[in-house]
Amino acid sequence: MDKLLYGVAYYDEYMPYDRLQEDIKMMKDANINVVRIAESTWSTLEPQDGVFDFYHIDRVLDAMEEANISVIIGTPTYAFPTWLAKKYPEILAETKAGKERYGRRQNMDITNKDFLFHAERVIRKLMERVSQRKCVIGFQLDNETKHYDNAGENVQKAFIEYLKEKFSDIKELNQEFGLAYWSNRINNWDDFPNVLGTINGSLGAEFSKFQRTLVNKFLAWQSDIVKEYKREDQFITHNFDFEWVGYSYGVQSRVNHFEASKCLTIAGVDIYHPSQDDLTGTEVSFGGDMTRSLKQDNYLVLETQAQGFPQWVPYKGQLRLLAFSHIASGANSVMYWHWHSIHNSFETYWKGLLSHDLKNNETYEEAKIVGAEFKKLSDKLVNLKKKNDIAVLVSNEALTSLEWFKISNSVNYNTVVRWMYDELYKLNVGCDFINPDTLNLEDYKIIVIPALYSVPDSTLIRLKEYVKNGGRIVVSFKSAVTNEHVKVSYNDQPNILSECCGVTYNQFTVPKNTFISGFNNLKNEDLEIKAWMELLKPTTAKIISKYENRNWGNYAAITENNFGEGKAVYIGCFTSKNVLREIYIKLLKEASLYTEVQKFEFPIIIKNGYNKENKKITFYFNYSGEAKTIKYINKSGYDLLLELEINNEKELNLEPWGLTIVEE
Repeated sequence: MDKLLYGVAYYDEYMPYDRLQEDIKMMKDANINVVRIAESTWSTLEPQDGVFDFYHIDRVLDAMEEANISVIIGTPTYAFPTWLAKKYPEILAETKAGKERYGRRQNMDITNKDFLFHAERVIRKLMERVSQRKCVIGFQLDNETKHYDNAGENVQKAFIEYLKEKFSDIKELNQEFGLAYWSNRINNWDDFPNVLGTINGSLGAEFSKFQRTLVNKFLAWQSDIVKEYKREDQFITHNFDFEWVGYSYGVQSRVNHFEASKCLTIAGVDIYHPSQDDLTGTEVSFGGDMTRSLKQDNYLVLETQAQGFPQWVPYKGQLRLLAFSHIASGANSVMYWHWHSIHNSFETYWKGLLSHDLKNNETYEEAKIVGAEFKKLSDKLVNLKKKNDIAVLVSNEALTSLEWFKISNSVNYNTVVRWMYDELYKLNVGCDFINPDTLNLEDYKIIVIPALYSVPDSTLIRLKEYVKNGGRIVVSFKSAVTNEHVKVSYNDQPNILSECCGVTYNQFTVPKNTFISGFNNLKNEDLEIKAWMELLKPTTAKIISKYENRNWGNYAAITENNFGEGKAVYIGCFTSKNVLREIYIKLLKEASLYTEVQKFEFPIIIKNGYNKENKKITFYFNYSGEAKTIKYINKSGYDLLLELEINNEKELNLEPWGLTIVEE
């Protein structure tokens, strides 16, 4: 990428009247230099079977080309037209809830041969039309692709073939999955039942894993088609999303981002977050760190909110703060969903950069400030590289298996992931994400392991060797319980990690009126534990904390163990955030990773990276509505926004929701 991209999704098809030139003028005034088009418009592009209409695409490309605004073309396959549903009703996915009905998006069977035939045809027609246009810089495959819970007959058959390749014979399948239980044993492949009815967590989790592979294949298939047409200078991306809890929250259960991203030249993502007084920047950081880690490179923010839901309309300064927060995580773009507010249909009140009157507003005025600063600083901030000493290990398989065997009604896998990630963020600790297949563990000084419930022995062996060779791990409860087939280990828990963690347990319970010791500087309410507790018995580990309960007082709650050249911390219960923070600080200090930066805690967020000149760029963010004054602690540098020299110990004045960027 040679510059920062600042843009919007733009749909000429949705406009109440022709205002293309007026929109372009407003875009140019805001230094918007890229738009996304075509993604949602199959029914307009192909109004009838084999009849194509490129009117809107052509006129937008012509206008953007003249205005020197770049374009990203989305393949229009994530919402299909009415005529296709009528002609092939079997395209609609069959899920546990029954057969889908036409209306909403993302409700199709992405393996259906008729869907794939027509999807390929429209992709090829589109690529033939647009790929050589000079304004087109790249292509987005589909959008937020998932398997859509499809479990139709063709998917069921494909799953059986997948299992036949995975297991040498059906006896091995029965043994590994424990199918003898409740007479679920399958004695002949021809007798294989519909998986939707299974009560077996091993079989159910394996089916979910198989469903995720369908997404990999679908995106790779689209990528191969696009590669036939694209120029060498054009990229291929995809708009990944996360588990949704009203905003982007956690690891996506229906896609393995690490695997699905292999067919892309650059990873892309949408990140949505709370706003106004609830804005913390945590989701921006989490989503950015995750997406940057997929290809260990810069990425594109293809969607984020400008106004969005009514509760998301940003306070003054927040749009600017957020834009540079994305860049600080390694993004090369910030793009809003979308340019204008839609006047009817499902997303009527998901507001774009412009409101329904399509006129200037306060958010647009702030976007103009962002656009001007992006343009001015692009050469300094594009392709910002980051080197982190800490990684968080996440797993789709652990997520899926803990849906079968829930921690509690209020705590799931992503709750634990965010519990462990968020405190790192608030301590200004930069981190990457890795997965169970990651081999280069030695690149990190500390690995944080949230609820790694289902995991191959091979991963545990690598982690054990990592500690032995000098690494440090922080392992949460509900880790290393089962193998990759959700079969509980008959070894001492936590299985292979028990030796390097120096602890075992064979009982666990749900805490009630239970507190933990060892954190005398914290308030009593910080010491109460919730949701889950393991009754730890140290073998070689030192006890950091014990349970304070008349029944469980003899058991450890949190331990640390020196193993080889490294150390393992095991957290056997769901603690408060402040307890976790104390654990992190102690470990960071021992690893010589606790610096002056960690003395600044949320709402002061500090991130850094290195630009193409290998100069260190440090961002100082104020995630609060109150002005903050802090001391500049780094080497002498240059304030890129205020355009002045800055020296050590100088005071930095951060306005409410403000920021400073320094080049050393």
